[in-house]
Amino acid sequence: MHEGPRASLDLTHVLYDDSSYFSLALALITLSPILLMASYAALAVQTREFLVIVMWAGQLFGELLNWVIKRAIKQDRPIQSIGNGYGFPSSHSQYMAYFASFLACHLYFRHRFASTGYSFLDFLWRMMVYAGLVGWSGLVAYSRYYLGYHNVHQISWGLAIGAVLGVFLYIITEAIPTRYPRSVFAEVKFNILNNPVVVWLQIRDGWAVWADGGREGEWIRWRQEWERQRKISKGKSS
Repeated sequence: MHEGPRASLDLTHVLYDDSSYFSLALALITLSPILLMASYAALAVQTREFLVIVMWAGQLFGELLNWVIKRAIKQDRPIQSIGNGYGFPSSHSQYMAYFASFLACHLYFRHRFASTGYSFLDFLWRMMVYAGLVGWSGLVAYSRYYLGYHNVHQISWGLAIGAVLGVFLYIITEAIPTRYPRSVFAEVKFNILNNPVVVWLQIRDGWAVWADGGREGEWIRWRQEWERQRKISKGKSS
């Protein structure tokens, strides 16, 4: 191995109190945002949804924005010895606030949840989804404070920047084009979706056509084909 200066990869390196299960749990929670990048990639490839790709691009832009802000302000972490780089703003908090705000806007304004047949249960399920998004973001932000990587000031600004970025990006890419189809943002979105490369990649905007993004229709087609093949299989065996 080359003998030179060593650095810690903060992406997966977290210090916690080894005598506390609570500290261990928060250390695992603080690493949980890593799962989102793999999820974005899988969803983008599998669904080819414009919304997923835009949300993923916004997440990456948020990381770049955070990198620029940190090096512009150069504010130290509360405990400088446990983390590399600057502390303002908290990138984990910004990351999760962006994810939660963008997805919550989409779920509230455009996505139709599958109904259980009972309005109260439907409402309760939606509230549980929103609470889960907020709770996950809050736990990640708190883990950064508890583990000593950021102070309240750095976490609050991270949450604020992420939330503003998520809402802003949703407004210009989804809300305005949907409500004002003749606007500049709608024209830009149309031209992107109509680009030959995008068409070749079969990228679509499912929620522009179906209230649930086409999930129920795809499931119905699968169910019908699945039942048809089972009947054929049973017929052959008999």
